[in-house]
Amino acid sequence: MSYILSIETSTTNCSVALSKEGDTIALKEDNSHNYSHAELLHQFIEEVLAEAEVSINRLSAIAVSKGPGSYTGLRIGVSAAKGLCFSLDIPLIAISTLESLANQVTVENGCIVAMLDARRMEAYTAVYNFRHELVREIKAEILSVNSFEDILKHQKVVFIGNAVNKFSSLIESAKATFVYHKLPSANDMSSLAFQQLKIGKTEDVAYFEPFYLKNFIALKSKR
Repeated sequence: MSYILSIETSTTNCSVALSKEGDTIALKEDNSHNYSHAELLHQFIEEVLAEAEVSINRLSAIAVSKGPGSYTGLRIGVSAAKGLCFSLDIPLIAISTLESLANQVTVENGCIVAMLDARRMEAYTAVYNFRHELVREIKAEILSVNSFEDILKHQKVVFIGNAVNKFSSLIESAKATFVYHKLPSANDMSSLAFQQLKIGKTEDVAYFEPFYLKNFIALKSKR
């Protein structure tokens, strides 16, 4: 019996899920928009284990959202995941943040574009087909009226993520569908993590680092 604890902290959503054989059996998350991950993450871990009545020693692996996303959020999530893996001597599984976000959408044909806000008009984006297979590399790009026009010419496209709000105002296409107010969630990591565990796709706990995509830039306080 495989119990996997999944941790998602790449955006403002602090999310923890416990899954059994790939199905989520307990979920705790908070999207209060103030990055409370450091205060809430370990509390949420304890709460999902208690809700499911599963001892932490019964965990088969820890899954963590690897990015891209918030630099600080990713550091908090990965640090917690690695600490648990070391202490419990279990594998670490890394899940693409944009892949789990894309898995919130089911389409019969066409593409899914997962996009996360990266300040101003920039976004972290990835394109997946209807099978949720990556068909264009993950990248940071400046959104414009010409973004994804090559894809929209030939097929329907569903856009999802917290960068949708600013992108939807730029284009008008009958082939574009926008899914608003969606963030990555540990709930969508459950099945992905289970599949990776079954094929032995795990990380070196000592050397694993988040997928930042861009270098961290410290901003001056507005105060």
